[in-house]
Amino acid sequence: MPDWTPDLDPSSKPRYIAIADAIAIDIGSGRLTAADRLPPQRKLAARLGLDFTTVARGYVEAQRRGLIVSKVGQGTCVSPTAPTARPVPIAGPQAPITDPSMNLPPEPDDPALLARMRAGIEAVSADIVGLLRYQGFGGAPADKAAAANWLSRRALVPAQERVFVVPGAHAALLGILGHLAKPGDTVLSEAITYPGVRAIAAQLGVTLQGLPMDRDGIDPDAFAAACHDGSPKALYLNPTLQNPTTLTIPKERRDAIASTARHFGVPIVEDDAYGFIPLKSPPPFAALAPDLTWHIAGLAKCIGAGLRTAYTLVPDSRSGWPFAAALRASTVMASPFTAAIATRWITDGTADAILRFIRTETTARQALAAEILPAGSFRADPMSFNLWVALPAPWTRSAFVGQMRTTGLGVVASDAFTVSGPPAEAVRVCLGGPINRDGLRRGLEFMAHALSEAPEFVSHFF
Repeated sequence: MPDWTPDLDPSSKPRYIAIADAIAIDIGSGRLTAADRLPPQRKLAARLGLDFTTVARGYVEAQRRGLIVSKVGQGTCVSPTAPTARPVPIAGPQAPITDPSMNLPPEPDDPALLARMRAGIEAVSADIVGLLRYQGFGGAPADKAAAANWLSRRALVPAQERVFVVPGAHAALLGILGHLAKPGDTVLSEAITYPGVRAIAAQLGVTLQGLPMDRDGIDPDAFAAACHDGSPKALYLNPTLQNPTTLTIPKERRDAIASTARHFGVPIVEDDAYGFIPLKSPPPFAALAPDLTWHIAGLAKCIGAGLRTAYTLVPDSRSGWPFAAALRASTVMASPFTAAIATRWITDGTADAILRFIRTETTARQALAAEILPAGSFRADPMSFNLWVALPAPWTRSAFVGQMRTTGLGVVASDAFTVSGPPAEAVRVCLGGPINRDGLRRGLEFMAHALSEAPEFVSHFF
């Protein structure tokens, strides 16, 4: 219905919410039916006397409610699954199905790949009773063998007694830092770093000290000075596709960091969450300095966060004893069921197929961002799930986060990542998760419009 015009007068809500509400009301009344085509956003904006941004936000909100769908080249239509001939609940926003603050990989949507994943789960469930029992800590031999297989993709060939299957990277970090540092001790990290390690350090009563960074990672001289002036118990790094800045520490810088760590006897805690994503990346610290490095290979970013499975490589078998004791006290064991699924997918090639999908889709989404957003407005890697956006004045990070909250993009202010100094006016924007490319395009187009205007010209509050 290209001539559809919503009646916004009765509503006192923000105009973009009123547009989504009107779509819902007209579907419920039968005025709009499945597959009806809605007017282009610019035409509707002109018809209503509103700016393009407001109408775009209204369409985004309607799609979030499952009322409409958009396809490139075909426009925006009423969703075939939208409810008709019955009242549509429009009182308020629906509960999100995922946490938009998390940095998520794109979700597989290929039917053949999804069928393959389900088949692996069905095969594992044949031993469902056994998988519901308590098992020894660190993983069954088959799970450890799969872990070693997976780690070999990062040029790591560890003995099984150095490999532990744990319930996610957070559990591994909690166990490692709890072993290496006591309350009041200092652990070094990047000045802008992963929020999870900040939360864990706070829980343990450990002081996290941020080191200055450049485009290649932490400054080796600053690292050496911090070691000389204090007694840090560890150095935490997220060295490949770092969250949130997307930087990857090159090998030369890794060598310099490893040399300093060895000189001062400082263990390296390597959070390699994204290490499997690039086709080629520098060798991990666990290969450059295996006797110093606690290596964590989480599966959340390269297979799926819901598995809550990570593979931890300890510096030597002796280090594994206190680590196992600390982790056993807090988590008992990794879930045998999810560990078995990970093992199945690794051994039958499904994990590699998921990884290929994530790489391909991530590259396409980064290309979309580069096409739509102003040149030079963000930092990213072709294989990163997110953008790091330094906001132009007069935007503030809080205003920008508020402006973007209904676009379907996960936008998080720099406060969450800042260890040292005042937070920059910057945000992390996630391109992954449940959002599809069409939704991503609309969100990025709105973001590009916002970045090109002052906040008062794109405000959606009336």
